[in-house]
Amino acid sequence: MTARDDGLRLDRVSIRLGPKSLVELDAAIAPGEVLTVMGASGSGKSTLLAFIAGFLGPRFSASGRVFLDGREITAQPANRRRVGLLFQDPLLFPHMSVGGNLLFAIAPGKAGERRGRAEAALAEAGLEGFFDRDPATLSGGQKARASLVRVLLSDPRALLLDEPFSKLDAQLKQQIRQFVFDCARERGLPVLLVTHDPQDAEAAGGRIVRLD
Repeated sequence: MTARDDGLRLDRVSIRLGPKSLVELDAAIAPGEVLTVMGASGSGKSTLLAFIAGFLGPRFSASGRVFLDGREITAQPANRRRVGLLFQDPLLFPHMSVGGNLLFAIAPGKAGERRGRAEAALAEAGLEGFFDRDPATLSGGQKARASLVRVLLSDPRALLLDEPFSKLDAQLKQQIRQFVFDCARERGLPVLLVTHDPQDAEAAGGRIVRLD
């Protein structure tokens, strides 16, 4: 099976924990498309993301290949895969300002240009003037937005979502879902969402794969 020229491609991916098969998946996700993987806790959803991102634990064995924009990334170190991840928790560094968190994701360059890029991204996310804020002072929705902005500033070519909406209240979930999916589609990023929430899958649109 050949890789697509663009998007994210999983070619006969198989992940096992000892004798137990956790994941068997073959899928292609086009730029701007969302593929939702659903399953109960322990079904291998987060393990699949770990394999794609390059930090699968040594307890697991895996086979198959991962392609991104036509290049195979299966054996590349995590920091060279250009895959962005969002988790249940925002994981903002508490010892840095919001702006410091964003600068951490931006490639080295002139300080003024890097700050300007971070501030522009914050403004686009509805967080204008938040550059010097302490992350601890942000609401749940603001933290979620800042976390996504940090991921996008690292210039990923695919986005992996590990139940990033699960800790938000119902109204905020709807807003942040829309923000995340809109950002991904505007940038043409293939998205793999893992969730146990049918409403996440409905909001994402597109195809659904279930792990038993």
